[in-house]
Amino acid sequence: MDEQKLITPKSKVLQVIEQYPQLEDVLIEYVPAFSKLKNPLLRKTVGRIATLQQAATIGEVKVEDLVNRLRKEVGQDLYAEHAGTAYQIEKPHWFANDMIAESLDAAPMLAEGSHPVNQVMADLNNLADGKIFELRAPFLPAPLIDKASSLGFKHWVKKEADDLYFIYFYRD
Repeated sequence: MDEQKLITPKSKVLQVIEQYPQLEDVLIEYVPAFSKLKNPLLRKTVGRIATLQQAATIGEVKVEDLVNRLRKEVGQDLYAEHAGTAYQIEKPHWFANDMIAESLDAAPMLAEGSHPVNQVMADLNNLADGKIFELRAPFLPAPLIDKASSLGFKHWVKKEADDLYFIYFYRD
């Protein structure tokens, strides 16, 4: 089997569904939040950057289960390894409502077919040390959290409902 086509937690969602179009419906069934992949713009943005690890986090399923479900569909051997990504879900010591300097609701942008990642990254780059940026989103934006974390931002994910997440970013 071509190593490039082997499905792993690091596989990008868009690459998987382009290589194996039949997996799009399986992925959406397993992680209903990914029904948004039917939107061509979100498919090219979120699908291009989100990994299966991140999709599993968004869908609140085990990455091994998701990867193995997809592998089974295309006749690949089962996946056994896992090095998970953890998201901060306990309220951190640095959080205080009065430290929120800026907020963004991603839902309107997503509804019109655009992705808020560039706006959020620009806002984070302008965030003063010791201040908090609040992002409201209809799903867990795992790729965005991973990107911000790689740039030194701390985060806290507060799930209010199945389709309402508050993500707070903080830089010392």
